[in-house]
Amino acid sequence: RHKIETEEQFQDSIAVCTAIGLDGLVVIGGDDSNTNSALLAEHFKAHGCKTKVCGAPKTINGDLRCPPHIPIFFGFDTACKTYATLVGNVAVDALSAQKYYHVVRLMGRSASNITLEVALLTRPNACLIGEEVARDGRSLKDITMDLADMIEQRSNDGRNYGVIILPEGLIEFIPEFNQLMSELNDKLASPGVEATEASVATALSPENALCFKYLPDFIRAQLLLDRDPHGNVQVAKIETEKLLAATVTLELERRRAAGTYKGSFSAQFHAYGYEGRAGLPTIFDASYCYALGATAAALLANGLTGYIASVKNLLAPASEWQCGGVPITSLCVLERRKGKDKPVIRKALVELEGPMSQPYVAYSKMRDQLRMEDVYNVTGPIQYDMEGCKVSTDIPVTLQLELGQPPKPLVVSGKAQR
Repeated sequence: RHKIETEEQFQDSIAVCTAIGLDGLVVIGGDDSNTNSALLAEHFKAHGCKTKVCGAPKTINGDLRCPPHIPIFFGFDTACKTYATLVGNVAVDALSAQKYYHVVRLMGRSASNITLEVALLTRPNACLIGEEVARDGRSLKDITMDLADMIEQRSNDGRNYGVIILPEGLIEFIPEFNQLMSELNDKLASPGVEATEASVATALSPENALCFKYLPDFIRAQLLLDRDPHGNVQVAKIETEKLLAATVTLELERRRAAGTYKGSFSAQFHAYGYEGRAGLPTIFDASYCYALGATAAALLANGLTGYIASVKNLLAPASEWQCGGVPITSLCVLERRKGKDKPVIRKALVELEGPMSQPYVAYSKMRDQLRMEDVYNVTGPIQYDMEGCKVSTDIPVTLQLELGQPPKPLVVSGKAQR
């Protein structure tokens, strides 16, 4: 899983393709992989290599979208419906036992697309969206207070249980945490600063020292000891769900001491990642993947290179989908990386406003109601009976909304509410 970047790597690629007489190469992957396929196509053509190169959009994270040409990518629907099944299961437990808060961390480091799609599918009591946290400049304390408010309000209504979901990369969207990690990396790389709380606390700036002190003991220890070979904090290993549960517990105990909170808060933790990557493909993903593969093959057979397969009109039956190709360079922007301007396909984050913000807007409108009421949607396992089960052919909810479909109404106590 490395990029082909150096001249030697490009020449080695030509040598391999020439040696086996390869006519066409399909690069299947996300933004980096497809950017690389465009560079390969250009290099092959410039050096007289007959191998044509085309791409196919694949990533479960939902961060490769270039509407209208690439409305979605295969893998996302399967992952989200797999996670939705698991979140629906814990929602049933929450409603049945009525004594636990299930805190679920989902895959998605640089974008919260999976978390938002699962929230729209299952309707938990709270869904934290990293892009929203970054936009609003919300601190760890802000998030903690908001969750504690919800838990206290639900407790006053006799509900000491619930479901909270969040993306694994949430912590990277919190401005103060980014600043803390950056300074921690610098200080621990400096001579004279040891990986101990006492040493670090005196070395940090007052603002970052305050942030560091606010963190639970086990997170402070993890920041100091669990580092990668370059000496940097390993963000992916930080158990964000346990961090939030710990800070929320401290806040609720403070409120209990003040006499404003009399409920109970008991958290159960779940981290769903590889389960989604290994799920049996949904009917939509299987059909979409087949269409993309056939399209990529057709592009190569017609002598095209540097294109990415495109399948549109996805609200229609598969027989009416529109297949074609788009030059990958038309989807690229220039970004500064390692001191050089490089073409990249920009990662698609959750859009909070603008023409593709319908999924976020739809969730925002139901958010307050979900906090206080139990409107869980238990999706059950992925369905494959195309004749007897209409939902088996559903496309992702976020895609439905982006393509103009209205959101489905909430159903509370047998009454539909929009």
